[in-house]
Amino acid sequence: MRALTWQGLQDVAVKDVPDPVIQQPTDAVIRITSTAICGSDLHLYNVLGAYLQPGDILGHEFMGVVEQVGGAVQNLQVGDRVVVPFNISCGHCWMCSRGLFAQCETTQNRDQGKGASLFGYTSLYGAVPGGQAEMVRVPHADFGPVKVDPSLPDERVLYLSDILPTAWQGLEYADVPEGGSLAILGLGPVGLMAVRAAKHRGIEKVIGVDLVPERLEEARRHGADVVDISSVKKPGDVLREMTDGRGPDSVLEAVGMEAHGSPVLGAAVAAAKRLPKPLARKAIETAGVDRLAALQLAIDAVRRGGTVSISGVYGGMADPLPMMDLFDKGIQLRMGQCHVRRWTDELYDIVRGDEDVLDLESLATHRVPLEDAPEMYQTFSEKSDGCIKVVLKP
Repeated sequence: MRALTWQGLQDVAVKDVPDPVIQQPTDAVIRITSTAICGSDLHLYNVLGAYLQPGDILGHEFMGVVEQVGGAVQNLQVGDRVVVPFNISCGHCWMCSRGLFAQCETTQNRDQGKGASLFGYTSLYGAVPGGQAEMVRVPHADFGPVKVDPSLPDERVLYLSDILPTAWQGLEYADVPEGGSLAILGLGPVGLMAVRAAKHRGIEKVIGVDLVPERLEEARRHGADVVDISSVKKPGDVLREMTDGRGPDSVLEAVGMEAHGSPVLGAAVAAAKRLPKPLARKAIETAGVDRLAALQLAIDAVRRGGTVSISGVYGGMADPLPMMDLFDKGIQLRMGQCHVRRWTDELYDIVRGDEDVLDLESLATHRVPLEDAPEMYQTFSEKSDGCIKVVLKP
């Protein structure tokens, strides 16, 4: 089969690789019909190469049709159409029984000190082959995959695999009070999904913050006020002015480790990712420092007693945080990998209706064959050609 493989720093290629096969009775093999490039994939493209090997298959946002099932899989049949959550969870361990599917104890990567395994996401998370491919093996298919109506367009349901539940969990964690305000930092796919979901949930005051014109316009189109961070010197002050001088009740940080605005830390990250792999891993695991511009803004802007919800991915071990401000302002922090399966039933009920109430089918700006994935990684990374979301068709 053909699959998108990691070959090196900012180097991915579509290659011929062996077809996946059933390895465990709880496995299924899925023929991919749509797969997307996620912002988190750019961390692999740009930063986390120390945890990848040439030939690793990338991708964790995908859906398709069941081709084979293991003997223990009773909930799926060949021909079923499914969306597959990006984290791999068993559904019955201590963590899963509490809805903490990203911490599944069955697939937890204890040797790495990390949570549940993820599709296509480095040796830190199980080195499980991903779904930017023609086919994929799905472990724990007796729990994870979500069956969807064959009549629904792929792009109505594809995002149940990651970015829609991630945005939804970010809103849950943000805990916006009745009549309150929400600022969303970063208007990539998760941030824009959060804008749509926030308006759907009845949050009236939603402010989107970014520096890419197309993304700002998309947030405005879906009912948010917007702040172009490139045109203001003190964005925290601007956000306070927009919220009665106090700051937003809640801030959802949807940027993560690759924030703009930290040139010194950005240079340090660039140097570390070019070290030999053993040295790079040691640097990341003991002294890794993220670019924290977005998180610093969230802490600065949120009102006293407010909540900062972090959906953006961070990987640093030595990140300097303004602990005095966090403590003095009484800020609540919530964050973490999305527990996808915790939200999929509720979200599927929303997206399966006659109307596309979250406007999911318009999110993708680029729909291309799988063979064009290397070019699209570069385009998405550079935020060029108006690129917001890429859907690949194997």
